[in-house]
Amino acid sequence: MRNSTYLKMGLNMLVHSKLRSWLTIIGIVIGIGSVVGILSLGDAMQEQVQSRLAEMDLTKITISPGYIKASSNMPGPPGMRGSSTDAELTDDDIEALQGLDGIQYIAGQISGSESVIYAAQNATLSITGVDPQVWRYMTTLKTQSGRLLEPADKYVAVIGSVVASGVYDQEIGVNQVITVNGKAVRVVGILEEEGGRGDRSIYMPLDGAVNLLDDAEEGVYDSITVKARSEDLVDELMEDIVDKLMVSRHIIQVDDRDFSVTASKSMAESVTEMTSSMTLFLGAIAAVSLLVGAVGIANTMFTSVLEKTKEIGTMKAIGSKNRDILMIFLFNSAMVGLVGGILGDILGACVSTLFPVLGLQMMRGRGSDTFEVYFAPDLMAFGLLLAVLIGVISGIIPAYRASKLKPVDALRYE
Repeated sequence: MRNSTYLKMGLNMLVHSKLRSWLTIIGIVIGIGSVVGILSLGDAMQEQVQSRLAEMDLTKITISPGYIKASSNMPGPPGMRGSSTDAELTDDDIEALQGLDGIQYIAGQISGSESVIYAAQNATLSITGVDPQVWRYMTTLKTQSGRLLEPADKYVAVIGSVVASGVYDQEIGVNQVITVNGKAVRVVGILEEEGGRGDRSIYMPLDGAVNLLDDAEEGVYDSITVKARSEDLVDELMEDIVDKLMVSRHIIQVDDRDFSVTASKSMAESVTEMTSSMTLFLGAIAAVSLLVGAVGIANTMFTSVLEKTKEIGTMKAIGSKNRDILMIFLFNSAMVGLVGGILGDILGACVSTLFPVLGLQMMRGRGSDTFEVYFAPDLMAFGLLLAVLIGVISGIIPAYRASKLKPVDALRYE
């Protein structure tokens, strides 16, 4: 027989067993739709993560008070705290680190929340005190109007986009004056929306912030930020920072450390790995439904072989070979997978389209309003091929058993 004959007979079997075939196809549709939908979601999340990483400064290293093993590169059970977080970071630490090779900029910063009044309205907002001499070179934030902080500034501020237009009834503009903890502070710049905490923050020079923030002390910092000369130097520089601070702070045992060193690069790698793992995990769960669909196809094919035993006997009696019977049933199972794959792709596309509608916007990129899920053509092709492959694999054993039936036994079958 020709392949066209196999195809015609397999299609004829599919058409004349409508209810059973369609019930089987539904299983494949759900499986393929789930896998394709989740993979397209995963691709979109990966794209959003890569977009955000491209905007991050991966040369940034942050030193924080307290030591948590999970945030360090040292071995140990995740989440174990090594020492108290009461330790302070001071000018002495900055001086100790300034001689290290690989450091381009280093600065301490303080942070806190204070009452901020504008147009007779009061709101408690986050305030960060930064070194204006180097902050403009270390931050990735950009202004939509006005300017960044300058070395001669003191009681001025650069505010996030939400602070400017989303906190008070009246919008705050450049050169407007806000009152922070009773002190007048002039706004010199408004930042572009970046989709993070920076949108709700106020940035001030260290000198001014020390005077306005409660519990702030001159020369004492909540964190120290280091900018490496290049991304390739980050890992080595982190080790040098740990060694240098342990010596300068007279710490002998690693477990006695009272500071933590983290890098944006490490955090970015962790986020990428987490996203990939989550996509793989969800895809594996969706693949279970494919397994159920495959069992359904196999069950349908076994039933079909039993129903058509006499027809198989007749075909063999008039000259059909084992290979002909095998190919007819394999084409039939492949077509079940093909139809399920086509409908599964359509279902996956619908599910992908619904993700943003359902409010899945947690991975918004800077400046983007929605979380967009793309349905790639290669993913559609993958879903289709996977469905056909599952159909063929599920039909192999029933087709083989049908091809091995003896004509006499098949014709006597009741």
